[in-house]
Amino acid sequence: MEEAVSYGFVSTIPILVLIVGVVVTKKMLEMLFLSTIVGAVIVYKAGFFSGYIELLYTTLAGTSFQFLFLILIFCGPMIVLYEKSGSMLGFSNIMSNVAKTQKRSMFFTWVLGVIVFIDDYLNALAVAAAMRNITDRLNVPREHLAYTVNSTGSCVCVIVPFTSWAAFAIGCMKEYGLGFGDYVSAIPFMFYPWAAVLISLLTGVGVLPKVGALKKAYARVEEGGSVTLPPDKSGAKPIVSMESSKDVAPVNPLNFLIPIIGLVVFMILFDNDMIHGLIAALVIQGILYLAQRIMTLTQYMNAILEGVTSMANLVFTILIAFTLASINESLGFSEYVIGIFTRFVSPSLLPALTFLICATIAFTSASFWALIVIGTPVFVPLALGLGIPPAVLIAGIMSGTALGSQCCFYSDAVFMTAAGTGVSNVPQVRAAAPYVLGGVVVATIAFLIVGFVI
Repeated sequence: MEEAVSYGFVSTIPILVLIVGVVVTKKMLEMLFLSTIVGAVIVYKAGFFSGYIELLYTTLAGTSFQFLFLILIFCGPMIVLYEKSGSMLGFSNIMSNVAKTQKRSMFFTWVLGVIVFIDDYLNALAVAAAMRNITDRLNVPREHLAYTVNSTGSCVCVIVPFTSWAAFAIGCMKEYGLGFGDYVSAIPFMFYPWAAVLISLLTGVGVLPKVGALKKAYARVEEGGSVTLPPDKSGAKPIVSMESSKDVAPVNPLNFLIPIIGLVVFMILFDNDMIHGLIAALVIQGILYLAQRIMTLTQYMNAILEGVTSMANLVFTILIAFTLASINESLGFSEYVIGIFTRFVSPSLLPALTFLICATIAFTSASFWALIVIGTPVFVPLALGLGIPPAVLIAGIMSGTALGSQCCFYSDAVFMTAAGTGVSNVPQVRAAAPYVLGGVVVATIAFLIVGFVI
C-alpha cells in the first residue's frame, strides 16, 4: 500500500460513486465493489488490477478485519446454538411476560441496549437475538428493532468511559497531557450520542411519531404485511430464520443468560478482548446443552457450522468495505476534508465544525477509530491554542465518530445490526435517517451555543 498522500478533490470520487450509486440503484454491495475499483484505478492507474489484489491482501492481513472476522464466525454459532437449543425461546418467553405491547417491547430493547454497553458488536448481536422473537410476535417491524439496537451501540459506548472506545480515545489524548479526567469532562458535551439515545427511547415508547421509512414499515405490517423485509428489498437475513426454531421447545432461560455472563467475565479477564469471551461462551454453551441433553454432540457441531456459514455473505461485504476504507486512507480523503473545513475557522464555530467535520468523514469513509487518531492531533492543539476547553472538541470528535458508526451505509455497526436483525444497510439507514438528522440538528445547535458561551 502506498503512503497516504492528498489527491485533493479526486480523493472524494470513490465516496461520491458509492453514495450516488446507492441512491440511484438501491444496491449496496455492487456499488461498494464499484467504488473500490474506481479507487484502485485512481491509486494504481494502469496497474490497478494487481493493485486491487494487493489491497485485498492488505485488508485480509489487517488486524481490524481479522478481529471483526473472528467476531462474526464466533457470534454466528453462538446465536444459532441459542435458537436450536431453545434457550433464546425460553428467555423470550420470560421477557414476554413484561413486554406485552409494542411500546414495552421497544422500551426493553432500549434498556438492554444501554445495559450491554461494554462493546458495540456484542450489543448489536446480543440485544437483537434476545428481543427479535418478542418484537416479531408483537408486529414491530424489523426496521424499528434495527434502529433501536443500532442507536444504543456506539452512542452508548462513547458516553460510558469504561469501554474500548473510551480507552482508545484516551490513549490518543495522552500525547497532549490529557487523560481519563478530561474524557469524563467531555461526556456532558457529547451532544449527539445523548440525543441519539434519547430520541431512540422516545420513539420506541411513542412520544415521538413514526416518520419516513419507519412509518411506512408500520403501515406495511398493519396492512397484513410481514415484519421482515422481502429478500429483494433487504438483502440481509438474520443469522438464523424464525422457521428454523418452530419445532424447538423452550428451555430454562438461564441457558441463555449464563453464556452471556461468561462472555462478559472472560472479556474482562482477558483485557476486554471479545474473542476470548466468545470462545468461552461457546464452550459454556456446549457444556450446558450437552450436560442437560438438550443437544447431542453432532447437533452442537452442526449448529456451529451453520452459524459460521451464515456469516459468509457478511464477511465478504465487510472485506470490500474495509478495502474502500484503505483506499480512502491512501487517497488522503480525511486530511483533505479536514483541511477544507479548518482553513478559516472562527473560535466560536470550532465546536460545531469539529462535530460536523468528523461526522461527515465518518459517514462517508467508515473510518471511526482511525478518525479519532487523525482528528485528535488536529482539533486538540487548536483548542489549546485558541483557549477553548479541550473537553468540548474531544466531545465533538467522539460525537461525530458515533454518528458515522451509527448511520454510515457500510459501517461495521450497521453490518452487525444486519446480522442480528436481518435488515440490511440501506433499509436500516433509511429508517433511521429522520431521527439521525434530528439528533444532528440538536447537537449542532448545542455545540453552537457552547461555542459562543465559552
